[in-house]
Amino acid sequence: MTTPAAHRRIVYALTLSLLAAMGPLCIDLYLPALPALAADLQTPTASAQLSLTAGMVGLGLGQLLFGTLSDKYGRLRPLMLSIILLLLATLACAAAQTINQFLCARLFEGLASAGGSVLARAIARDMYNGHELTKFFALLMLVNGLAPVFAPVLGGVLLSFLNWRGLFIALAIIAAVQFVVARINLHETLPPERRSQGSLLQSWAALGVVLKHRSFMSFCLPQGFMMASMFAYIGASPFVLQQIYGLSPQAFSFCFAANGIGLILASQISARLSQLWGEYRILSCGLTLAIISSASLVVSALLHAPLWGVLLTLFFSVACTGIITVTAGSLAMQSQGERAGSASAIIGVTAFTLGGASVPLTGLGGTSLMSMAVTIFGCCLLATLLFLLLARKPQRQSV
Repeated sequence: MTTPAAHRRIVYALTLSLLAAMGPLCIDLYLPALPALAADLQTPTASAQLSLTAGMVGLGLGQLLFGTLSDKYGRLRPLMLSIILLLLATLACAAAQTINQFLCARLFEGLASAGGSVLARAIARDMYNGHELTKFFALLMLVNGLAPVFAPVLGGVLLSFLNWRGLFIALAIIAAVQFVVARINLHETLPPERRSQGSLLQSWAALGVVLKHRSFMSFCLPQGFMMASMFAYIGASPFVLQQIYGLSPQAFSFCFAANGIGLILASQISARLSQLWGEYRILSCGLTLAIISSASLVVSALLHAPLWGVLLTLFFSVACTGIITVTAGSLAMQSQGERAGSASAIIGVTAFTLGGASVPLTGLGGTSLMSMAVTIFGCCLLATLLFLLLARKPQRQSV
């Protein structure tokens, strides 16, 4: 029988996950429509891919905005503001008539959708610490991981009777529903006495304090580069699998969903194993697996591997991100107590800024399996090197 505390935990995890999933949903839902979008707006493939970069840059900048606001004004008011702005920006995406208009709308859509991502982590840190925080992050990943699993599938299905503009109208409807759900299920987790008492500029100054915290950065940076490898895969895979390997939008969606399932399974397994061996050790193993799987992807590109070989190596490369996101994210947030909003903001801006930079790299010289594989491997390598250089076994104490 579910206890009241367990029921409340599940309700919070579901609500926060749906809010945090809006950023990935804004990225993933229209992936199958990227080629059609480029043709409709009469723009090159590289320009269409820039819409992913614009969204991710917005997601990064929005983390800084809403994270610092939440440390000063609480979690709920910035969260509700972000959802309203998201609704308006998504409608602007649907109405765009030129690629420049679309890129601008995507930037603001990403910025607004960051509220759910950054505040989900901050609220979780307000409520939990230690292994409990890791378990809650895994629960967030379980639900949040469904976004990349089902978003391209849903996008592929919707494309059978809607155009790409209709996808953004669907996103706007989802944002409206999320506003109602958040108002009903969430309460303020940062009371006035625990908020930043200085000016807003002083709240921004807290970002510098967190950036200088070695323990935090030793987990934040590896997680950021692993997320960059994920975004490189997200940005390049529609063109690699559809244009090079000839998959239909629907077939691509199901391949993308299979990798999302691997991400979810890996995150849940890592949370369970962390209770036995600790987050630090599981994170080390995850980075090792990431290097092996991404190197195998490069070998697949060199050997011009068949589709099944590429999909197999991609599956494990993506799954490793689930291990690293849960463990590194938990360790980073555990090192920050009173500055949870700022810490969550830096995690987000690091991930999405690096992700925004990695997507164009896959298009240099034309998007190909090799360019995607080399970018993913490079991100995994940098994540591992930074972890080896900076990380020390953490003490389970908040600062």
